[in-house]
Amino acid sequence: MDLLRFSTAGSVDDGKSTLIGRMLYDSKGIFEDQLEAVTSASKQRLATGIDLSLLTDGLRAEREQGITIDVAYRYFATPRRKFIIADTPGHEQYTRNMATGASTADLAIILIDARKGVIEQSRRHSAISALLGIPRICVAVNKMDLVDWSQDVFDKIRHDYLELADKLGISGVELIPLSALLGDNVVVRSEQTPWYQGRTLIEYLETVEIPKERSSDKFRFPVQYVVRPDLNFRGFAGQIASGSVKPGDEIEVVPSGKRAVVKQLHFFDRDLPEASFPKSLTITLDREVDVSRGDVLVKAGAAPRLSRDLDAQVVWMDERPLALTRPYFLKQGSRTVRARITRVLYRTDIQTLSEIPTSNLGLNDIGRVRISAAQPILLDPYAQFRRTGAFILIDPETNATVAAGMVAQDQPESSSDVVWSESDVSRVSREARNGHRGGVVWFTGLSGSGKSTIAKALEKRLFHDHRQVYLLDGDNLRHGLNKDLGFSSEARRENLRRAAETAKILVDAGFLVLATFISPTAADRALVREVIGDRDFVEIHVSTPLAACEARDPKGLYARARSGEIREFTGVSAPWEPPANPLLELPTHKLSVPESVAKVVDLLEAKGLFAEVVEVPGGGI
Repeated sequence: MDLLRFSTAGSVDDGKSTLIGRMLYDSKGIFEDQLEAVTSASKQRLATGIDLSLLTDGLRAEREQGITIDVAYRYFATPRRKFIIADTPGHEQYTRNMATGASTADLAIILIDARKGVIEQSRRHSAISALLGIPRICVAVNKMDLVDWSQDVFDKIRHDYLELADKLGISGVELIPLSALLGDNVVVRSEQTPWYQGRTLIEYLETVEIPKERSSDKFRFPVQYVVRPDLNFRGFAGQIASGSVKPGDEIEVVPSGKRAVVKQLHFFDRDLPEASFPKSLTITLDREVDVSRGDVLVKAGAAPRLSRDLDAQVVWMDERPLALTRPYFLKQGSRTVRARITRVLYRTDIQTLSEIPTSNLGLNDIGRVRISAAQPILLDPYAQFRRTGAFILIDPETNATVAAGMVAQDQPESSSDVVWSESDVSRVSREARNGHRGGVVWFTGLSGSGKSTIAKALEKRLFHDHRQVYLLDGDNLRHGLNKDLGFSSEARRENLRRAAETAKILVDAGFLVLATFISPTAADRALVREVIGDRDFVEIHVSTPLAACEARDPKGLYARARSGEIREFTGVSAPWEPPANPLLELPTHKLSVPESVAKVVDLLEAKGLFAEVVEVPGGGI
């Protein structure tokens, strides 16, 4: 008999655990001692009968609350097929567990309460199922007995869900009206639904075609362990993630690029003439090459694209929201590297499935992000490579898994695919000629706070002191370099990214760059800091209160924002997040411009930006 892995998902009280209990009970898939234990536990909750949900709700907290918290795996069989069930939580708080349970499923059963129809959790679970590439979806419309077995109710849910499935790109959908509590259309066909001529749930599970797990013909073998029992044997153990291999094949080690020929394929006490996905085995090579845990063996000449930069779809699983300032570990197969999320491209709105620009993701959010890793990783698209195209992000402080990720099909042009052309004149040589270090003084604050006024006065002061200095103004950039950008959240982040990259080039030329940008969120400023680097970044908060800024209103922007003429205006209709730990605060409603300039000069002096740079002999031109 073949094996079908399926997961269940749905909102709280949709009846997932009861449905599984019914399948186990009616198909005689439980042992007598299990039945006795559940019968005993049921007496504490029910006057008569058996609470079938207790067959899967194994945690004490689950039984007490009557909800599923953890993923419960159960095995049962019928005369036609064997099954492994992952009963996943329905409560929004535990959606991350649903993603975990569904990650290896061939099929997902999405439960919908007939009284409620397609709700937000139905959409979220369906979106995650589509994201994970689950090829079959069975929609169990439960509690039909509570709507008098109405065909109209079922047809409405069918229409709404098929519309959702079409938007998500899900094609293999089956809908079944049933009652998990009473057993109608679960194992036994119901007399209450003469208008339904389809299969019962068990009939569907027994006969649905099990799609072969996606596997590209391209060979991928992530090395999990180096086997070295003695000096005469060195093999590489793991599971084939894609494709096939045989002795005599020339392989390449990723990421080192070293090549060798497969000598033997070892499986327990015998050798194999060939092996293919998803076989676990040990591979030996014809010569000694450096291969370690985390490396991937591929066919020579068919190496995957490698990059330190990638775009990916993620399901955020941590109660702490995503932070661009926080480092993470990226674990892809058996390889773990340091990484940062440099941009959040968008969040998927579960109701409309539209892409909403945002700067962060919270618990259970689904979105697309851009990641920069410390070392090159495989860019196998998840759609073709389910094993090597998936990864998780881990918080290095707590060791908690914070996100599940899928490598996107389309990738940005990566900086790691382009080699930086070093100038024959070094930055140190330029700084030595200038007589001071380069750096970026980043002025952040509300519109009208006085950023530009202080920066202009500071530029004049530094220029007269013979410093190489340049004022980088946000409005000026929008007249040229950034004239193609609008004022959406995404466009504003791109505006800041370009500004930061421009400032970085000027710093390499030895300049002191004075940058004046509102940069309203912590994520925005973290992006800028990431581009420029901590050593060269000086953050100054021009901390003039909103009331004072609005009273000045030098450009008349606040008046236009209050009247609704300008939308998404920082401090009025868009959020403003003051810096938590700036190097300097300048409350210009209390300080004069000369006083503010003096404070900045003192800060730059203390940070050593005015110190004379000594050029190392031979290290300049």
